[in-house]
Amino acid sequence: MSDAAQPTAAEVRAAAEAVKTALDRHLAAVERRTGDDDTAVYEAFNALAAAAEAYDELLYDRYDEVTPFEIPGADGNLPPYAGPDEPHALSLLIRRDYAVAEPQRLLAQARRVAELDGDADTAVIAKAGVSPLAALGVLFGEYEPDEIASRHKEFGLEEGDSTLWVTAAEELPEPGEWLNAPFDHADPERIVCRFDVSSVFDEDEDEHEEEDEDQPVEAAARGADA
Repeated sequence: MSDAAQPTAAEVRAAAEAVKTALDRHLAAVERRTGDDDTAVYEAFNALAAAAEAYDELLYDRYDEVTPFEIPGADGNLPPYAGPDEPHALSLLIRRDYAVAEPQRLLAQARRVAELDGDADTAVIAKAGVSPLAALGVLFGEYEPDEIASRHKEFGLEEGDSTLWVTAAEELPEPGEWLNAPFDHADPERIVCRFDVSSVFDEDEDEHEEEDEDQPVEAAARGADA
């Protein structure tokens, strides 16, 4: 950044004062909270996060210095919430990644399903053979995604990362409204809570700690004041 574009010392000082004010308001809201879903606490939390982020950026731009704050929205945390305070509808956005670790097992399972299916099209697949693409279509057409997740090894699949977003909405969309582009409106600022599964979380565990069979899950939710 050029010297001309740098924030002034007064701007940095003003941002620091904004953090102090936001911190006082957050503490006051926590002290007056009426329950786990107190919107005043959520709003104060988001205001404090925004003030801290602004101060952190100005401090770095002006003095090449950083703060010890962990700003929501960085490193996979939730950004400030911008959804309705009283949502009347929810959307669940799910992504699960798989590697096709054993293609022959995948093909064999698809053929077995096709042979048991009375449908003419799948009977042709079972008789003539099946490609990997067709095998995925057969299996995901036969089993629910949750069942495939619990039995993925049987189908020759290896789990990668996965995430579940619970997002808030003002109202339920009209039937068929988003089917042509179901993920275009996946807004991180409307997340109520999210649950992530990744092997990368293993790096944070003690190397001597006994590992579970399942991968660790990292969850994030609104209103976490700790």
